[in-house]
Amino acid sequence: MRQVTQNDRESPRPWRHLRRGVGAGALAALAVSCAAVAGTGHLPTGEDGGGSLLDKPLAAAVEGLPLGAAQRVGAEYAAASLTAYAGGLARAETRRVAAAARWGLAEPPLLAPPPPAAKPELTSTPGLVSGKGLPPVFVRVPTDQKVVFLTIDDGWHKDPRFTRMLRELRIPYSAFLSDYVAAEDYDYFRRMRRDGAGVHNHTLNHKELPKLSYKRQREEICGMQKVLKEEFGAPSRLFRPPYGAYDRDTLRAAASCGVEAVPLWAEEAWAQRFDWARLDREFHPGDIILTHFRGPEQWGGTMNDMLRRTLKTATEQGFALARLEDYV
Repeated sequence: MRQVTQNDRESPRPWRHLRRGVGAGALAALAVSCAAVAGTGHLPTGEDGGGSLLDKPLAAAVEGLPLGAAQRVGAEYAAASLTAYAGGLARAETRRVAAAARWGLAEPPLLAPPPPAAKPELTSTPGLVSGKGLPPVFVRVPTDQKVVFLTIDDGWHKDPRFTRMLRELRIPYSAFLSDYVAAEDYDYFRRMRRDGAGVHNHTLNHKELPKLSYKRQREEICGMQKVLKEEFGAPSRLFRPPYGAYDRDTLRAAASCGVEAVPLWAEEAWAQRFDWARLDREFHPGDIILTHFRGPEQWGGTMNDMLRRTLKTATEQGFALARLEDYV
């Protein structure tokens, strides 16, 4: 048996604590180290040719092996894991490209870059109400990445074809729900949430809040927080006032209900048109897009039509849709 020397004890190598075999505590570091030197691009098989090492945990694969053999197995395991991961990404992208054609898009939408390691500090957009202790109100997220955020209000129209299109194209989005229209089918929104959508507060009854007393505003916002907790397991950090109408009392009430941020919007998407807040009629990094759960009877088109228009516009301008909750 090889003796552990003083140099071994001082060495930064991840296996410096190993003696006879590989201990579970060093496995993660071993895998990382081996990945850097892995030269194989195939799925490794056991010594008996009985199957892939990925069929069992790395801990089991290297249990009791001498150091050299453990390093070799770890390297093969890391290479196989990376190969399997890359293969999965390639298959997912193939499905996404096919989905784009199936849903009537000339090209697949751009994929969002990785979100920032730390969320940006939020401040109110200049000209909007702000103050100490009040949640920031903003129309865009502070970022230099060419990303925009799709947000959908109220919950009136519940079309499974729309959520299927979002899912197949891997489009992130956030819903701001009002109980008076969402309550008839919260299962629809639970399925959205399982797909990765954010679900947030848009009040109980979609009232124009500045016309209400502070007490009634608080009932609308805190009441919806209670509904979200009952239906989805937790209230929301994010709140959007109906019609974008709010005053200082609205923000005070929202803060008292646990709201941390109030995202409004810079553009509004419809089935037949796009409403721009700026004269250049272009997205800017971090813009928030508003749309609604609406059907042909209100729009003269479907939510899928709205999504096609939004994705086409974003792609032509070099923007990807990103997940709001990764930035806010």
